Amino acid sequence: MKGKTNMTASFWGIAAERAIKTVAQTALAAITASGVLNAMSIDWVQVGGVSLLAGILSLLTSVALPSQELKNAKDAHSE
Repeated sequence: MKGKTNMTASFWGIAAERAIKTVAQTALAAITASGVLNAMSIDWVQVGGVSLLAGILSLLTSVALPSQELKNAKDAHSE
């Protein structure tokens, strides 16, 4: 239970930032991989779904393995 008590606002802020970056990177990769030059031809539902799933997995990883986020949160709090 010790890990749960360390999940502060800083932890969630850092985890959310990482998840947002993951969503953006996944969306860019999905759009680029589709090879479509016309924005109307892109399957936006699929891009959104895959990107959202990547963001959720990023948050779950932060909760399951919080060591890096906790370290970053402590560093951010000490500044």
